[in-house]
Amino acid sequence: MLTRRQLLAGAAVFSSSTAASFALTGFRAGAREVIGHPIATGAKSVAFDLAERPTALPCFNGKTLPLWTFQEGALFPIVRMKLGERLKTRFKNDLPRPGEHASIHWHGLRIPNREDGVPYMTQQPIDPGQEGSYDFTPPDTGSFFFHTHCNSAEHFGRGLIGALIIEGDEIAPPDAEYVLMMKDWRVSPEGTFLPFSTDDGAAKAGTSGTIRSVNGETKPVIKVPSSADVRIRFYNVDPVRISEIGFEGCEAAIIAVDGNGLNPLPLESWRMGPAMRLDILLRTAPEGGTVRLMDFFSKIPVVLAEFKSEGPAKRSGKFTATPLKVMPYEKVNVSAAERIPFEFSATATGAAVAALSQTSSGIYIGSLCLANRTFWAINKQAWPAMDHRNLGPPLAVLKSGQSYIFELINRTPHSHPIHIHGHTFEVLNSNRRHLPPFRADTVLLLPKERIEVGLVAGEPGKWMFHCHILEHQEAGMMGYITVV
Repeated sequence: MLTRRQLLAGAAVFSSSTAASFALTGFRAGAREVIGHPIATGAKSVAFDLAERPTALPCFNGKTLPLWTFQEGALFPIVRMKLGERLKTRFKNDLPRPGEHASIHWHGLRIPNREDGVPYMTQQPIDPGQEGSYDFTPPDTGSFFFHTHCNSAEHFGRGLIGALIIEGDEIAPPDAEYVLMMKDWRVSPEGTFLPFSTDDGAAKAGTSGTIRSVNGETKPVIKVPSSADVRIRFYNVDPVRISEIGFEGCEAAIIAVDGNGLNPLPLESWRMGPAMRLDILLRTAPEGGTVRLMDFFSKIPVVLAEFKSEGPAKRSGKFTATPLKVMPYEKVNVSAAERIPFEFSATATGAAVAALSQTSSGIYIGSLCLANRTFWAINKQAWPAMDHRNLGPPLAVLKSGQSYIFELINRTPHSHPIHIHGHTFEVLNSNRRHLPPFRADTVLLLPKERIEVGLVAGEPGKWMFHCHILEHQEAGMMGYITVV
């Protein structure tokens, strides 16, 4: 059995010996996939009002800060719907700053390009005082989320995030379910927001927060049923933090990554960058006992939350992790796939930006979506800076329905969670660690790592492709892929 030290060094290592040891205690290795199908029809209507709402969260120690949120009285609103339902969303932009336009991006969803919510790319942004709308039917179950896509470091920093859960993937329902949103806050000792971005942070690993929280609390104690199988939908919605998630005091299994079901994996620890999600099934402690959710990434592990068991036992048998239904994705044809390299690197100049500005695409970006400095690049192309408004050419042109293998190559000493819009990756291999097969929309690329991921090009359109450390995104490590 691997030690936790070995697991942390390898970052999400999974070995045959680990699989075998857990198979003896109820994990269903190699279980036959069950394909999910729509379970509902009709439409779900949701209204959002993006506005500043002074809020005193438990983690703020009594201080009130000017948060920006989607709804009154909801720190991170949770929209639940069933597979097959249509989502009809109207929103008003009541953000207090002149020129603070907005749109809503539906992170992880394979939806029509026109609904993707990227200003100047898929739609015109919605100015303060104006209204916008989205109308689509999510094709997949899973744990997704939504956020704005310009001035993202500040918008995330002020709390402008929400969860979108598409139900219909459970074969055997759990005894309970909990949604946990992990996010740091950059707050001064005086109780005011610190700058959401700094040049030093943007050029390195990101500008870290000063207060850690889960659902707005520091080390929340969550009451759960005793000896029960509970589902945890865990979101890393921090702008920069990378964590090593695990539990102490229970058996647990990963049942989905970024909302995508997979054969259950025994959870020792799993490294998560910003925008990544895990669905976890765990067996809670007997009555009066406690399970701790941990971040093992730092030298001294951090307790993120505690689950305190109450009431009579729900289950008495051994822990068996039942897989989720999976969606009918088209599989990547590896043997026929075209290979495309993407190098993620640092840049000290705006030379690549200057080259981009000479190519006319007819799309122009407002200054809110751009940084005034570029530190990062993809294939030596840096996302346009403030004085280069032209979007430039795509990083790649794909044909809808064809298979591709992206070679993600990290030339930097920092980690980068690489996210693609409108698609999911099949993670194939890494030169630094042994990864189990899984599907994700955001892949954490470690320093000097090379990962191969496969995808089948989907809906036609321009799809963003970027690092989800938001300062890296805004300082150059972003581009787009065109599907024709």
